[in-house]
Amino acid sequence: MSIFIDSETRVLVQGITGNEGSFWTKHMIGCGTRVVSGVTPGKEGQQVEGVPVFNTVRKAVAETKADASVLFVPPAFTKDAVFEALDAGIRKIVVTAEGVPVHDALEIRAAALAEGAMVIGGNTSGVITPGKAMMGIFPYWIERVYRPGRIGIMTRSGSLTNEVTAMVIKAGFGVSTLVGVGGDAVPGTRFVELLPLFQNDAETDAVLMIGELGGTMEEEVAEAMEAKRFTKPLVAFIAGRTAPAGRRMGHAGAIATAGRGSVAGKIAALEKAGGWVADRPSAVGPLMQKAVAM
Repeated sequence: MSIFIDSETRVLVQGITGNEGSFWTKHMIGCGTRVVSGVTPGKEGQQVEGVPVFNTVRKAVAETKADASVLFVPPAFTKDAVFEALDAGIRKIVVTAEGVPVHDALEIRAAALAEGAMVIGGNTSGVITPGKAMMGIFPYWIERVYRPGRIGIMTRSGSLTNEVTAMVIKAGFGVSTLVGVGGDAVPGTRFVELLPLFQNDAETDAVLMIGELGGTMEEEVAEAMEAKRFTKPLVAFIAGRTAPAGRRMGHAGAIATAGRGSVAGKIAALEKAGGWVADRPSAVGPLMQKAVAM
């Protein structure tokens, strides 16, 4: 079971004939992903790694029954690409582009919510269910880190995710599904919106959350735990402990405002709600062992 994709998911790649699209299509297929079609306007009739290319998402969906899409298109064209996918009936979309204009991101999120769809990203590595499927830009050596198991992972980070997940594997666990919500200021999906999916997944025993300075997503998770809307063990690592107070760090999502968003505040809220918070990546594995054993 997976909360987003599995071996039966029929994936469409928007922007498949570009350098990034073709490169990652090959990698996704190599990970077992069922990539059934691609879309690049004006390139219909071509193939990429044996995958047929269409001019429009609507035609690709009609002929290949695609039910999920991953986008490899520039930020300025992301909104149009997402809207085209939604209009064709796709309800699972991964946006890899970094720096999608904020107003576009707001429109994307509003449209997805109105359609009952889930948009992951932008600025995300994507989603992976180890041993079954991957949508996004995870590295070629993922099989050494992302092994099948029963720990769900949700993260705002990219490269840090690999390090922290490695600690989970070292502790003897594996991953059920990992979802990177992305680091832009307006993510298509927030952490708290993933919790019901992990809560209802019989193959997820606990969740690891990799958060960071800025925003309020981690506090929202703590509030859901306090309200008992999420009851499985949750371990967190929050990056940015040594950041100077009041200073903006890193990307657009790392902004602390209105008395919320600080690392200290996130840690306090999570621990008050019953979460386990690691003070360094190497502590995540041992903490997960304790949390699962409780």
